[in-house]
Amino acid sequence: MTGSQQHGWPARSGGKNVAGGQNVGMGMMNGLNGIKNWPELGRQSNWGAVALAKKCDVSIRTMERHFLKNMGRTPKKWLSEQRQKQARELLADGASIKETAAELGYKHAHHFSRGFKRYWGISPSRVNLNPAQTG
Repeated sequence: MTGSQQHGWPARSGGKNVAGGQNVGMGMMNGLNGIKNWPELGRQSNWGAVALAKKCDVSIRTMERHFLKNMGRTPKKWLSEQRQKQARELLADGASIKETAAELGYKHAHHFSRGFKRYWGISPSRVNLNPAQTG
């Protein structure tokens, strides 16, 4: 009987298969290194660091160490950047501000607009203006 079984803790025989088929769990940092679809996992976690860590079956602290080491920023910062990049793509492809906000999980379009302007330095309404349309 292992120590975890003596204490009533669940025994772990290996990692947990998370979205995308990556094996995460035992050797957590190695499992995190094998994940290739971070942007998709971020979207599935509604751009939340805690939800992303749960999805990968690791603690938020383990997730933070991994992101700082491999991406040079915290999970929260990285997820925010990914969300804003996706927003810009959607707007450039012709999506409305309201559609983009809803697609990216914002409860209110004005929350999205404020965050977009803070990140990019321009209003989201200026992104989907085609120069051919304005001239």
